[in-house]
Amino acid sequence: MFFRRVFPGSTSRLSIVDHNESYGRHILAKILGSTHVDTALDLGCGNGDDLKIVSKYYPRSKLYGVDSGEWNFADLKIRGIEPIKLDIEKSTLPFTDSSLDLIIANQTLEHTKEIFWINHEIFRTLKIGGRLFIGVPNVLSLHNRILMLLGQHPTQHKLISAHVRPFSKVDTTRFYQTIGGRFLRLAGFWGSQFYPFPGFIARPLSRLFPNLSFSIFFLIEKTADYQDEFIRWTEQAKLETNFFCGEKDR
Repeated sequence: MFFRRVFPGSTSRLSIVDHNESYGRHILAKILGSTHVDTALDLGCGNGDDLKIVSKYYPRSKLYGVDSGEWNFADLKIRGIEPIKLDIEKSTLPFTDSSLDLIIANQTLEHTKEIFWINHEIFRTLKIGGRLFIGVPNVLSLHNRILMLLGQHPTQHKLISAHVRPFSKVDTTRFYQTIGGRFLRLAGFWGSQFYPFPGFIARPLSRLFPNLSFSIFFLIEKTADYQDEFIRWTEQAKLETNFFCGEKDR
């Protein structure tokens, strides 16, 4: 059987696809070899699989996992991860400025509206030299481009699903370079999951054509002090949306 029964908008019906590839954890493992980590935070940590990889490379590191619900907190504690319950779109992260070595946001940002506040908190808490690892669905993946040519909606951003923001390599790179060019740099870009191919074909295709992959991954390094550029951007650019920029007027 090539198709499986799923709840509409939840995941792909194709059974031949290795859906674990969408999380790109082999990519995270690859970059950890060149990233020293004493403290790591995972935004939308789920059951802690990404932080488990961090722990494998840096067993003495302090690990924190943020999520909006407590359903995985018991398992997180068993794995040596300190769980934190909060809404990343409206809350201040409970860390001092420039205190974290690594922040992970893997398959999280597509669920959020408050992209400016979230990045404000990320770069406030990252150390200079600290890194942000992002994994998001790619609205310009090969299969989405074909679907749109046929008049069909991209699979990862249907109204019936939980995703509210689309991402692509060009647009995401422009976002960070335009707002953060003074204090960050793009240190790496990869793709994973080449839908609708099975894993043994998908991984090499993603290496060759990362910007056509189902999921895309960015490694962003903080290179200088952060000065509230992300939340100041909403006012400077006169964005006509009620973005959350903190409790006080800026």
